[in-house]
Amino acid sequence: MGPGFGRNSIIAIISATFALASISASAADMPKRKSGLWQIKMSMAGMPAGAGTMETCIDEKSDDITQQGQVQGKKNCDQVETKRDGDRVSVHSVCRFGKTTATSDAMFTGHFDAAYRGEIRTVFSPAMAGRKETRVSVDAKWLGPCKPGQRPGDIMINGQVFHRSAMGAGNMH
Repeated sequence: MGPGFGRNSIIAIISATFALASISASAADMPKRKSGLWQIKMSMAGMPAGAGTMETCIDEKSDDITQQGQVQGKKNCDQVETKRDGDRVSVHSVCRFGKTTATSDAMFTGHFDAAYRGEIRTVFSPAMAGRKETRVSVDAKWLGPCKPGQRPGDIMINGQVFHRSAMGAGNMH
């Protein structure tokens, strides 16, 4: 890792990338994920192994792969284009995070009922957390039913549970 690229920088980059990857112009363009517990692994050069692994409880009736980013995207993104062709979904977005403009191109493939993969390239201007560009790979797979006590929207990272609607406020339970 380069200077100034510590744990907080990794979290900032992962958060921005996750938000960018989850933005959609139209929910109709995006496939629904199967209800249950999903494991999502994100990897990026310079990120410690396992740092980008999370589990999330999904309810197919109320969730699409981009739902969490739609509200944020409406506030922060000047441009969002989503295209679907069979089991391939591409997303192009131009968003602002503070003083930084993030231009992102993502390609997701899969059936979204058992597994999907994604590649996300984001260019930051000016740099974010010391990075001008990131390339993130996403591998997601359905693990089964949500665990007892989990509710749709719960995200588990390193044993801590965050509810998606509270993540922006930093709340956990």
